[in-house]
Amino acid sequence: MRIAHAPSQLDRRPRAVAIGTFDGVHRGHRSVLRAAIESGLEPTVITLDPHPRIVLGNRVELLTTLERRLELLGEAGVTGTLVAAFTPEFMRLSPEQFVETYLRAIGTEAVAVGADFRFGSKRAGSVETLAELGLTVLDVEEIEGVSSTAIRDAVRDGELAAAAQMLGRPFELDGLVVAGDQRGGTLGYPTANVAMDAQLVCPRYGIYAGEALDHRAAISIGTNPHYGGTERRIEPFLLDFEGDLYGRRLVVELWERLRDEAVFDSEEALVAQIARDVEATRSAVRPI
Repeated sequence: MRIAHAPSQLDRRPRAVAIGTFDGVHRGHRSVLRAAIESGLEPTVITLDPHPRIVLGNRVELLTTLERRLELLGEAGVTGTLVAAFTPEFMRLSPEQFVETYLRAIGTEAVAVGADFRFGSKRAGSVETLAELGLTVLDVEEIEGVSSTAIRDAVRDGELAAAAQMLGRPFELDGLVVAGDQRGGTLGYPTANVAMDAQLVCPRYGIYAGEALDHRAAISIGTNPHYGGTERRIEPFLLDFEGDLYGRRLVVELWERLRDEAVFDSEEALVAQIARDVEATRSAVRPI
């Protein structure tokens, strides 16, 4: 998939363009993408970064990094994505200016958007505006009950099956492996310490089963209360894995919440519980 950061970086050709933030690239988003892909035109996306609500001063816990969002768009069948910077200048564009600058400039003939799509200065543009300006508005199947907000709520509550049903895939953690306390190795269960962007949504603290790098993983999310920790840590133990993960980006699927964090009477009791967590991870079922 070709990634552009300005309209001039995409060739002018007959395109069907899906427009939106696409945080999470969930089932509702994929319905919009499917309309563009099935149109017979060049399936293209215009996605906004940073998230508009963040720029407007609201707190939004994102489901995906921009990097992961672009990967998912490519996997869905999109051939080109224009990442439009959501800046004050962008916000001041009239609907007509947006269409000329971002759509006609790349050859757009059809657009795919959600029914409540608004664009342009003061959100003055709508689906009707797009049609009035001569663009074909593609029919998009509405997926009931699916939204980024509902997925965030499910993730915060540790309801991974519900989140996966809306996403169309397991919820993922995404970050860089950095140096940690290296305590897991002394216990016989060496973990990777994943540094995750503070803007990403984090599940309810606890122990989870999941997968990373095609290996099942038992994942601790929380503060390590047994050792009196206060800083949030995300620490997957990859079963049957050998190798150095430091400095690598790691995308970790979460399948099932196994238990709460706990303080144990002894280190031996902690190790015994970790062993039970590993066995539970071996038998966990991927939710999608």
